[in-house]
Amino acid sequence: MRNNSVKNLAAAALFAALSCVFTMAIRIPTPGTGGYIHPGDAAVILSGIFLDPVAAFLAAGIGSCMADFLGGYFIYVPITFVVKGLVAVVTSVVYCHGVSKGKSGKLAVLYGGITDILLVTGGYFLCESLLYGPAAAFLSLPANGIQGISGLVIAGVLYPGLERTLEIREKVR
Repeated sequence: MRNNSVKNLAAAALFAALSCVFTMAIRIPTPGTGGYIHPGDAAVILSGIFLDPVAAFLAAGIGSCMADFLGGYFIYVPITFVVKGLVAVVTSVVYCHGVSKGKSGKLAVLYGGITDILLVTGGYFLCESLLYGPAAAFLSLPANGIQGISGLVIAGVLYPGLERTLEIREKVR
């Protein structure tokens, strides 16, 4: 049992680090809010696939908001923590439900990507409307959508290799 706890903690730390690094590695500036497009959402989606909901929330939320903190986007830290954490939780729940019904994990990656697109565009639109006004928040919608789509594509490419390499989370629990 203790060995499982150590594996879970290590997996959560790995996905938090991946979320942070993927977010900081490539930054494409966006108009309106001064934000940027990045591939970090792929790690957020994969956190939901390979971790239980609580660990997924913490890994995705902490890793993603650390990238904002380290990048100087301090105002986004709490927003990012909640939005990215929720994406990972929903993806994790969808994965558990789908696998229990005999569905492929690849389908969960697709649903996780769709969840990411909806929650990131909606969540950031809501928060940026309060921070910068609806017009500026509206300008960030396409960029947040592109970010979600790129996260889905990258997660889809990485998933098969990770599935073979990492222990499936039922084995880790």
